[in-house]
Amino acid sequence: MSKRIGGFRRKTRSKLKKSPETKGKVSMTTYFQQLKEGQKVVLKLEPSIHKGMFRPRFYGKTGTVTGERQGSCYQVRIKDGNKEKMLLVHPVHLKRV
Repeated sequence: MSKRIGGFRRKTRSKLKKSPETKGKVSMTTYFQQLKEGQKVVLKLEPSIHKGMFRPRFYGKTGTVTGERQGSCYQVRIKDGNKEKMLLVHPVHLKRV
């Protein structure tokens, strides 16, 4: 097997780039937002916060919040092709639909 070069943030310049208007500190309301079970959310990365970040291949996908919180993250169920996948995502990377 060949050795993998780079981490999971490799080749994500456009996905993890912030526009000049959004640069700076993240608001406290988005960082500590409360979500209910069954609520629809969009996976949208906040590049300045690495905690609870999902893989960039799921960027822009829509999912539902399932279960309770695990630490500071939520369980989000998405559909990737024909498979259902469960991600642990920090609320700062989630936008309500």
